[in-house]
Amino acid sequence: MPRIVLPHRSFAAGAALLLSSLFFGAGCSGPAGTTDTASSPGATNSCSQVSSPFSTDDATDSVDYTDLAAKLGPVPAPPSGASFGSIMKFLGNQYWTALAKGQTERAQKYGLPLDVQAAASESDQVGQLNSAETMLNKGYKAILASPQTDTNLCPAVEKAEAANRLVINVNDAVFPNAQRWVGPNQIQNGITAAKYLIGKLPAGAKVAVIQGQAGVYAAKQRTKGFTDTAKQGGLDVVASVPGDWDVQKARDAATSIIRQTPDVAAFYCNNDTMALGVVEAVKAAGKRGKIMIIGTDGIADAYKAIRAGDLTATVDSYPELTGQVAVDVAVRILGGQNVPRAVYTPQALITSENVDTPAPTLS
Repeated sequence: MPRIVLPHRSFAAGAALLLSSLFFGAGCSGPAGTTDTASSPGATNSCSQVSSPFSTDDATDSVDYTDLAAKLGPVPAPPSGASFGSIMKFLGNQYWTALAKGQTERAQKYGLPLDVQAAASESDQVGQLNSAETMLNKGYKAILASPQTDTNLCPAVEKAEAANRLVINVNDAVFPNAQRWVGPNQIQNGITAAKYLIGKLPAGAKVAVIQGQAGVYAAKQRTKGFTDTAKQGGLDVVASVPGDWDVQKARDAATSIIRQTPDVAAFYCNNDTMALGVVEAVKAAGKRGKIMIIGTDGIADAYKAIRAGDLTATVDSYPELTGQVAVDVAVRILGGQNVPRAVYTPQALITSENVDTPAPTLS
């Protein structure tokens, strides 16, 4: 079975912590036209309160990453002396480590220094904001931001964009009015997992969802995509509980669900870390091979678990490639190119049948 790369779209306030004001030097504007390009589209900034928060899954001003070259031409040379900053969620998660690797290697290709900072844990919202605030004093031309929640980095983002810094929201949580965004279609993650299970399980089979952090855009959309599609396909969604992206919480939640619903047939998890926690719970219950488990992200340990027969599948969203695309998008915008607001990166369902197929790459 070949690796199927899915279409980029499917049509189907955390903590805003106010810290003391930081001193800004002169605004870091790019080449002629860059300020207008970086600040458009939209109202004032990525964290403006809007009646309808920006939905990356059905953005009209969007493009698939594979179409960027045809639409805009080659990536221009970066501004002389430019450097970038990257705010990661948590480098203890293989997904974010891979995304940081992609960003770093792509920046090196262009001779761009890239400073990667991250929170101390997957839920360290204050620590992540502190890192972002500190980064503002370093004069970076662009900041690639992967927030823990849709709003926890807003104090820093508002200051950055007020100083004409380019801010690109890279995957997962989405700023309420994100001006620039790079990543996969989130709702499609869940739809893909549900469709796979619909094709494998009988009508009426019981399935459960382990969600990510409550209120985060990616968790909401992945859960919605899965739940709506599973129900429409005749599956019985018996539980949908938060696991906060955490292996232990996911293991405990799955243990409870298995105890309460011994005939549960499958789990869908909003990330692979939680899916691996469910693997442990299923093994402990003596149900390995009897309960299907699908994760999301495509981390290295998920691939190993698929090869071992412990994990049924993952919806890989290719973090390393996503990191590379994010850097390309930043360089294009700073070079004056009119890049659409949302740039979609690929995803694919990975099972034992296609686990060794090479991933897509950038030239």
